[in-house]
Amino acid sequence: MVNIFLSIYLKIDIYLMLKYIFILHSGGLYLKILVTDGLSKEGLNLFDKYSNLDVDVRKKTDRDELKKIINNYNAVIVRSATKIDKEIIDLMNDNFKLIGRAGIGVDNVDVSEASKKGIIVMNTPSANAITTAEHTIALLFSLVRNIPQAYESMKEKKWERSNFQGKELYGKTFGLIGLGNIGRLVAERALGLKMKVIAHDPFISKDTDLNMPIELVDLEEIFKNSDVISVHTPLTQGTKNLISKGSIDIMKDGVLIINCARGGIVNEEDIASALKSEKIGGLGIDVYEPEPPDFKSPIFTIDKNIVYTPHLGASTKEAQTKVGIAMAEQVIEYAENNVVLNAVNMPSMNLEVLSKIQPFISLCEKMGKFMGQVCKTGVKKIKVKYHGNVSENDVKPLTMSALKGYLTPIMSAPVTFVNAPLIAEERGIEIVESKDTTLSDFSSLISLDVVTEANSFSLSGSIFGKKEPRFTNFNDHSIDILPEGNILMIENDDKPGVIGLLGNVLGKKDININRLYLSNQKDAKKNYALALISVDSPVSEDVLEFIANMDEVKSIDQVILD
Repeated sequence: MVNIFLSIYLKIDIYLMLKYIFILHSGGLYLKILVTDGLSKEGLNLFDKYSNLDVDVRKKTDRDELKKIINNYNAVIVRSATKIDKEIIDLMNDNFKLIGRAGIGVDNVDVSEASKKGIIVMNTPSANAITTAEHTIALLFSLVRNIPQAYESMKEKKWERSNFQGKELYGKTFGLIGLGNIGRLVAERALGLKMKVIAHDPFISKDTDLNMPIELVDLEEIFKNSDVISVHTPLTQGTKNLISKGSIDIMKDGVLIINCARGGIVNEEDIASALKSEKIGGLGIDVYEPEPPDFKSPIFTIDKNIVYTPHLGASTKEAQTKVGIAMAEQVIEYAENNVVLNAVNMPSMNLEVLSKIQPFISLCEKMGKFMGQVCKTGVKKIKVKYHGNVSENDVKPLTMSALKGYLTPIMSAPVTFVNAPLIAEERGIEIVESKDTTLSDFSSLISLDVVTEANSFSLSGSIFGKKEPRFTNFNDHSIDILPEGNILMIENDDKPGVIGLLGNVLGKKDININRLYLSNQKDAKKNYALALISVDSPVSEDVLEFIANMDEVKSIDQVILD
């Protein structure tokens, strides 16, 4: 009996050894991959060709099970159903390499925590854009022709033609809020319906050639002049409750609203009230806050002029096939060739080169993200200047990092190091890169200049020690800022007592100050000083408005950095 077990053990041991030798010989990195929510068979079939990729496919994985098993893998591929937050990431072993999000959005992945642990986060940014755009139009047609309600009536064997009189779209004004990839695809389809398309995107210069007969207008004009309004923006502090009572009041009577972007952009309580009063003529909605939605929300008490779908924007067979293939190809490229594609937290390049410039990549992305939240008008040019030792490297990944950081706060879909240049090109943004090997006060210094329709902004940064990023200058103000967390940037009167007054206001609002940075260089022309206050958590719009209205304050911006 002992001999039998010994024989079996030796066979298993020899099998594993031979498998390991084959993997080394093939040059591929061994990955044990958990697929939590299924993947298209076309994508899974690609993995079959590689013995170094051990794939465990599950159609559904609940959270308790995931917490028990995640440490057994070194890569995971998820869809929207699985949440990879800090708790799950903390359970991942030290050899965990990769989180793949099969789809565009990475809302369910804590990218910041993954980055801290050195884990690559990939997505498939363009695979389901067409599908989402088509779903927007599908909701619009369903809404204007009362298709769901007419269908239910017919199911009950009723003939109620007069109850379901619809509206034509021909010649109507279609207002787009957000003109990214999906927004442009929606615009093409609306133009095909012979609608007049107007659009608002604060980060596109009005003289940009869009290659489409679209008029760029102010947000208020969208609200006042549109027969249909469709939102395609990210959910940020600036876009949360973008469509609410204040904006609804200035809209045309009977306007139609479509939201396939993110829940929370449309205030559900306010729009339900407007639907009941018939100020809003109809709502087509695919996204909710939270998801799954709270079915006690007032929008679910409306029984007409509304079409609901359960976040189906990306749910077509074609899109899921493309997503599965794209994700499989990216994982294979990483395992076989050590090349990262469509990562949201690092550029696509060889990992050996990446390790040498990683601190500057992080610095450039934070600089871009800072400027993307400060510069609020259409950008025409972004200039990235490299001074000193850093200029001796291949700086293209650094420029892409700055561009990605700039675009991330303003786009509805995730911006990656791959699609950032295309987004910039579509928006008419000129990218200028320059090098200067001359040493200044810093051994390496990076400057980011953003030229907008109205003015220009400048930010400089460097690396302190081996890897600590710092901002060193903003608009000719010498500063020394650790770029992390929530920062209030305040231009205030240059006189005694103002900083104490600001601290007192924040204290009364129960907002804790972590760090206080004061510029040691005053603006002689404008006679104001610059204060940057790091706080524990994001500050509400009400508090920001209160500070902005203080006599001593000239301007205030809130910048949120990871």
